[in-house]
Amino acid sequence: MIRLSLVALLLSGTAAFAAPQQAQPAPVAMASAVAAPAAAMLPSKLQLRPEINLGRDLVTFGDLIPGLAGEAAATAAFRAPALGETGTIQVARIVEAARAAGIVRDASEIQSQGFAQVVVTRAARRVTALDLEAAVKAGLQERFGVDARIFALAIDGGAPSVAVEPELTGDVTVVDLSFDARSRRLQARLAVPGSTALRLKPLRISGQLVETMEVVVPKRLIARGETLGKDDVTVERRPREGQGGEIIGDVRAAIDKVARRALLAGVPLRGSDVQREEIVGKGDLVTIVYEAPGLLITLRGKASEAGAMGDVVSVTNPQSKRVLQAKVTGPGRVSVQPSVAGRVASAQ
Repeated sequence: MIRLSLVALLLSGTAAFAAPQQAQPAPVAMASAVAAPAAAMLPSKLQLRPEINLGRDLVTFGDLIPGLAGEAAATAAFRAPALGETGTIQVARIVEAARAAGIVRDASEIQSQGFAQVVVTRAARRVTALDLEAAVKAGLQERFGVDARIFALAIDGGAPSVAVEPELTGDVTVVDLSFDARSRRLQARLAVPGSTALRLKPLRISGQLVETMEVVVPKRLIARGETLGKDDVTVERRPREGQGGEIIGDVRAAIDKVARRALLAGVPLRGSDVQREEIVGKGDLVTIVYEAPGLLITLRGKASEAGAMGDVVSVTNPQSKRVLQAKVTGPGRVSVQPSVAGRVASAQ
């Protein structure tokens, strides 16, 4: 248990919390009465930690100085930053507080390896926009019978930054909720069960449900000319407004396609962003195949245009200069239909 002196208890109500990064945690005053038990448990040399991660609202001397034990370690020295925030404590202030508490008698007894301040980070669980949206949708279903699965929650001003105690694992819940079905506007007060932080500062949001659609998005940067695999894309729901008609909503329409330009991660794919992989290039020499019962004719030709598997492309016999329409059946290979058998023969 953290030990607070009588003076600390009297002053703790006026101690300021640490502001993020540059601000310094406020000291908790120490009474000289702790000097005797503290001094009896000191290590041979006192070395400050340069960084501390905490899950509580007080910084003890045991947090600052490894090796302390008993009352010396449990004695509170400073207020920790707010949940999820980072603050600093100047080494000079730590030394002053340690002398006042009887931890040391002289500043030279504490070493800092040359750093001038100790960085203190308060651990927290971050409540995300997805957490808030899930809670609101569950509340709408339960209280108003609204199935909001095809909607997204647009929070006025964006999702707030919310931090709660790190040990809390429960879902965000709706405490109060109002909803206008015609405008799809709503207001909500939310909480995390057991959170003192949200009890002292309630979380309130307002926003609107917006209709969404399924879109295919790359998981990573896709280079121009790269073929998309099943692990490169995923399906997400995005607001329908402003998406346009070319948006790809079926992942099958993207897999095994080639990027026509660089594709950014998370940006919805459009039909013009991808194309089927061309396995016959313009100007490539190809094998033209005509096959019928009891008959197989092959000859060389030159593709006049590029094509993917299944495309019909123009192929020219370089010697006779005759042009055939042939279907791409594989890399460097095309086939013609029986109806053009005569033209195949004459093209040789």
